[in-house]
Amino acid sequence: MLIRILAFLLETAFFILIAAALLRAWMNWLRVSMVGQPGRFVMALTDWLVKPLRRSLPKPLGQSRVDWASVLAAALMALAYALLWWLLFGLLLGAAAGGADFGVAAVLAMLFFAVKMLLRVALQTLFMLVLAYAILSWVQPGSSVYGLLARLTEPMLTPLRRVIPAIGGVDLSALVLLLVLQIGMMVLL
Repeated sequence: MLIRILAFLLETAFFILIAAALLRAWMNWLRVSMVGQPGRFVMALTDWLVKPLRRSLPKPLGQSRVDWASVLAAALMALAYALLWWLLFGLLLGAAAGGADFGVAAVLAMLFFAVKMLLRVALQTLFMLVLAYAILSWVQPGSSVYGLLARLTEPMLTPLRRVIPAIGGVDLSALVLLLVLQIGMMVLL
């Protein structure tokens, strides 16, 4: 029971950190102002890693439209999560099973685990953004939060809107994207 609680807390902490780094990269890609929320929150969570990475990246990467420092920060945090998970739980479970080995297979398994975590966080974060956007489009479409969510989700919704017609004046693109994201998470898990 204690191991499950510790695993939950570890996963939640790293989920928030990785999601913040990915959201920072996405907001910078879309040129969304970081002055208001959630920009300030995202920067407060990720500055400790993104700023040193930004200074250490080669200049052409640092001047790209892609915020490589934030993307790299998310990847490094996913790797740190995989390593910590293996150190805490792999060693415990491995010791109970007769010893844990840190060979090539373990390194590949950790890399796979990190990539899987990174993809899962990206899909779940996007799912939450689209769900909030869809709910606010019905409840409070004039709010500033709705405008921000619209800017963050439009790049994924626009291609779907070209293919999926509005039915009875209702835009179903957000629902279709939610279904696609949910299927993506099912496949990933």
